[in-house]
Amino acid sequence: MAEPKKKSRKQHILECLAHMLETNPGQRITTAKLAAEVGVSEAALYRHFPSKARMYEGLIEFMEESLLTRINLIMDEEKDTMKRCQLLLQLVLMFAERNPGISRLLNGDALLGENERLRDRINALFSKIETHLKQILREKTLREGQGFQIDEAVLANLLLAIAEGRIAQFVRSDFKQKPTAQFPEQWQFVEKQLLQS
Repeated sequence: MAEPKKKSRKQHILECLAHMLETNPGQRITTAKLAAEVGVSEAALYRHFPSKARMYEGLIEFMEESLLTRINLIMDEEKDTMKRCQLLLQLVLMFAERNPGISRLLNGDALLGENERLRDRINALFSKIETHLKQILREKTLREGQGFQIDEAVLANLLLAIAEGRIAQFVRSDFKQKPTAQFPEQWQFVEKQLLQS
């Protein structure tokens, strides 16, 4: 029987960073604190990552890959406009809920005082998600011959703002107010409004 594959040191460092983001809300994470959490010297951290910014980028790459891969599956597998929007938003909210430390990156809270390119990457990720929402809403016209009275870009921005607001509440509540709580009821209301627009 094959033994389970051992986690790489790089992966372990990123998991410890995500854990520290979750358990130390509001505190800046230094490489010294991270090294202590990982159980290695700061020099050992830098053998795997040239900078703390690269460590954060490792977590951002995990977010991008996880979310965008799943969004593409939703786009391929689901054809109903409203269901696609619901699944996409639900995916973002569930991802944040299952990864509380990483939700601080999505929210931007953990990036205050860090390299500007990290905030740019988070902004780019949200832009991609918003673009998918716009595409879903625009395809309604092509599929059903009937669009919305309000511009799809405006609607896509509103839907994204709902998800971002739920994530912000989650972070602000120290992860007590779950992003997915009451989402089904809220979505029913939003869907009804969208279909009337």
